[in-house]
Amino acid sequence: MANRSHLNSGLMGMNSLRRQGGVHSSEALISSRTGPTIHAVLVEDCCKLLKTLPSNSVQLIVCDPPYNIKMANWDDRADYIAWASSWLDEAERVLAPTGNLVIFGGLQYQGEAGSGDLISIISYMRMRSKMLLINLIVWHYANGMSAHRFFANRHEEIVWFAKTKKYYFDLDSVREPFDEKTKALYKKDKRLRSESIEKGKNPTNVWKLARLNGNSRERVGHPTQKPISVIRRLVKSLSFPGSTVLDFFAGTGVTTRVAIEEGRHSIAVDSCPTLNDYLKKQLFNMNSECMPLISNVQPYRLIDDSQLNDHPVFLQDERLNA
Repeated sequence: MANRSHLNSGLMGMNSLRRQGGVHSSEALISSRTGPTIHAVLVEDCCKLLKTLPSNSVQLIVCDPPYNIKMANWDDRADYIAWASSWLDEAERVLAPTGNLVIFGGLQYQGEAGSGDLISIISYMRMRSKMLLINLIVWHYANGMSAHRFFANRHEEIVWFAKTKKYYFDLDSVREPFDEKTKALYKKDKRLRSESIEKGKNPTNVWKLARLNGNSRERVGHPTQKPISVIRRLVKSLSFPGSTVLDFFAGTGVTTRVAIEEGRHSIAVDSCPTLNDYLKKQLFNMNSECMPLISNVQPYRLIDDSQLNDHPVFLQDERLNA
């Protein structure tokens, strides 16, 4: 079979555009905002909060919902899809035309999840939503539970939907560098561009990033905490500096921390008041780790729900709707 990349009209169009020195419309987005980034932290039901946000105002939604495997009261839904549809529909509304939605899940949990798991969410989106399924990302890690009646699981999935074909994606921000030996070898191939080799390789949709073990310095106490490395790759590639990132199952506050570090605004929402305690630990860890290079922590300001709807940062962004 021929290499399908050679027949990919989108890829050929992007290559032609770049040869002419142009950029895709989504790549031309540059923040005009100055000053500290703004981060709203709210203890609220996600469905209630979503209804208050303006349409077309959010660039990226990072969504790590309950897996419905009865880990706690918040992880047990009798009709999972009926519940999930309420926030999926609102998520589509608040996303900008350039916007992206990423949802964590685990196909390996379908036995425990009953009527609700990532397969159910994907099916709902394919049938009921106009959003585009761009990638199914496989987050592969080395450590995990053992098994005797099936092959032991060593991955979770992250599904990436885009609101329209104008979605923003910055591959260069997350490329993986080649080692010097590989770069030297590739530069001998006249078909390859030297500048592309220097940028590094596409990390593909299989991400070999470690889970957090029990004594990880990143841990703040939440049982389903996601690693900073995973969230950072999503934030850097699917949003741009000065845009807004929304996490309405905020849990540990890790998305807020990454948004601060990467110069994005953010809205963190969780129904559990422990969000505030976890976020304090995240910010303490962030400042402690950066203390020798404190300038790496960009200026930021936290606000509460009383300031959210009136703050100009979170109003509809005309740059995202051009």
